[in-house]
Amino acid sequence: MKVAVITSFPPSKVTLNEYGYHLVKNFVQRTEVSQLLLITDKTKEPKQLDFKNSTKVSVKECWEFNSYANIFTICRTIFKEKPDAVLFNLQFVKFGDKKVPAALGLLIPMILRLFGFNTIVLLHNILEQVDLENAGFTSNKIAQKTYKLIGTCLTKCILKADKVAVTISKYVEILNEKYKTDNVILIPHGTFEIPKNPNFDLPEGPKKVMAFGKFGTYKKVEILIDAVELIRKNSDEAIEIVIAGTDSPNTPGYLQEVKEKYAHIPGIIFTGYIEENEVATVFNESTMVVFPYTSTTGSSGVLHQAGSYGKAVVMPDLGDLSILVKEEGYIGEFFNPESTESLAKAIETILKDDDYRRKLAETNYRAACELSMDKIVQMYIRDFKQVNYDKIIRWVNG
Repeated sequence: MKVAVITSFPPSKVTLNEYGYHLVKNFVQRTEVSQLLLITDKTKEPKQLDFKNSTKVSVKECWEFNSYANIFTICRTIFKEKPDAVLFNLQFVKFGDKKVPAALGLLIPMILRLFGFNTIVLLHNILEQVDLENAGFTSNKIAQKTYKLIGTCLTKCILKADKVAVTISKYVEILNEKYKTDNVILIPHGTFEIPKNPNFDLPEGPKKVMAFGKFGTYKKVEILIDAVELIRKNSDEAIEIVIAGTDSPNTPGYLQEVKEKYAHIPGIIFTGYIEENEVATVFNESTMVVFPYTSTTGSSGVLHQAGSYGKAVVMPDLGDLSILVKEEGYIGEFFNPESTESLAKAIETILKDDDYRRKLAETNYRAACELSMDKIVQMYIRDFKQVNYDKIIRWVNG
């Protein structure tokens, strides 16, 4: 099978590049895959192909973030290479944060299917479940209605692919009910790397309370800093706050503003962008991973990473995080996202009880092992075979 994966890819900073890396890494380990076409965005540095069987990968850098030409360059590449299967690693702002290039990119799955290619779209979020104001798109009610209308039209186009995979069961129900379709399938997010012998002990030194991601929209770190300050007032525990990541594309300059606002507070580390080969170190050094979210926009990659490295988590009991806890077996200490005191109490509960921290960590590690990325890729291979089989049956039956 010659598989094409359309995705951003390290060293790209475009959204979902880390997920694209692990998809490709695991696809090329499958014996069914003879060649993998990496249809990816252009970067100055060479792509990070530091894994086994990378010789199966043929890199095709043929698109750019916010380019109007992506719809033509990607389709032209696929027409030329003629893969047996095409997988899209998508969310709504995958190809740009400007309206027209973003929308044009989302038409590509429909176009390729019309030309006979076997297509599966992995859709990480759906607009029906996105709080547009919290996610940094717009607070204007009329503009929100316009976004929703455009999003509905684009979703209809995306659903023209042979199959659309979503990572949360609720999304399957919402899409099938609203759009009266039967080609939406559940394929969980999966876990990137799973150390075989995780160390649940903590390194010596200050306890590190870490938040990881792109911040500034519905991920606000002020509540985390304020919560740790509350704990410090009543405890001699040495605590460091680690803000691992960058600004959300919708809120440039956010973390710099936070740095300036809290410059008087010691023990805050801003790591900046974390390269793929540095992710393990950042997680392994942390005591816990905190999710200072006011909303959610899809299955949490950070929660799956925290599980894979055997970490206790502190998170709000809302939206998709709540669903993941129920469906995939993760556990954590919960807090009210509107209460600094609630977050401080949740963090302190873990800091004061190391046996409890370890219990959370071990449970999350087991949950992560149940959905390793090699198992997720096996599901995609299965569904590509099913798509091809269904087309043959339809052809035979006229």
